[in-house]
Amino acid sequence: MSPLRVAIAGFGVVGKRRRQFIDQRDDMRVVAVCDRTFADEGRMEDGVAYHQTPEQVLRTPGLDALFVCLTNDVAADVTIAGLERGLHVFCEKPPGRDVPDIERVIAAERRNPGLKLKYGFNHRYHDSVRDALALVQSGQFGQVLNMRGVYGKSQFISYGAHSDWRTQREVAGGGILLDQGIHMVDLMRLFGGEFNEVSSIVSNDFWKHEVEDNAYALMRSDQGCIAMLHSTATQWRHRFNLEITCQKGALILSGILSGSKSYGAETLTVVWAGDDDQGDPKEQTTRYNRDPSWADEIAEFADACLCGGPIQAGSSDDALRTMRLVYRIYCADPAWKQRWNLKSPSPESRS
Repeated sequence: MSPLRVAIAGFGVVGKRRRQFIDQRDDMRVVAVCDRTFADEGRMEDGVAYHQTPEQVLRTPGLDALFVCLTNDVAADVTIAGLERGLHVFCEKPPGRDVPDIERVIAAERRNPGLKLKYGFNHRYHDSVRDALALVQSGQFGQVLNMRGVYGKSQFISYGAHSDWRTQREVAGGGILLDQGIHMVDLMRLFGGEFNEVSSIVSNDFWKHEVEDNAYALMRSDQGCIAMLHSTATQWRHRFNLEITCQKGALILSGILSGSKSYGAETLTVVWAGDDDQGDPKEQTTRYNRDPSWADEIAEFADACLCGGPIQAGSSDDALRTMRLVYRIYCADPAWKQRWNLKSPSPESRS
């Protein structure tokens, strides 16, 4: 079987990292990339063509798949363009600036039913998350009762940079919740089900950009699970922490292996509630020192494209449901909703 001929639209930090893991595979081959930082068109030393725009890279003959690693304002349009040209598409999160963006993509996906579309909700592929999910799904801890999640970093702007598109509402669509907190929102959906009852406070009081630097949410799922979320850009010591309390114990995800290495050790603590443990139950902590997530999500995408396998995580339905919940959080704060003239998404899933 010939390897998939792949193009990467957006060859910055994430696009280059995607290529690093694609290059490790025999069934995929990068043949073209584009990025606005290129001064012209040409070929790299290894023969890969480089261009300045997605339109140019989409004209590459014989393409099979497209990776979209672009800013939020153009991600949906380029994803649609790839689908309409008959390409399988892998797009980074978020799927766009708002819910209508992902709805437009889904319409294009439906017009091209033979193609695969996957979104990079990378955290689902971390071993700590997969092990915690397996424990919940085993039933040994009973029903999930509640969750508390904090995901935060110290600023929007990249260290050493003077500006960042993530602070511009017209480009980004949202701030820390849409950019980083969307991972925690997605994981809360994964463990707790669909949340349709939402209260929130959203603010940009500290950094005073056009987008939020803090979002606090209290949510209840259809299954009765209650979740508290804090997504923040004023977390001076970077933090990832998700506590999942069940009927017979708890699971605590702490730290996440990332490119910055600033979120601490990635661990999963398993807590077994006893009949008479006096609030000091048996615990076991596992530390993870490898991150298979980038390789594994690309492997799933390749299998889906080449062999017709399903998109296990990061489907367009996942993206739609997670984006709807992000925007329910935005709109649950009346002042934030009015300030930016936001429209509340429908709680119903697509048919």
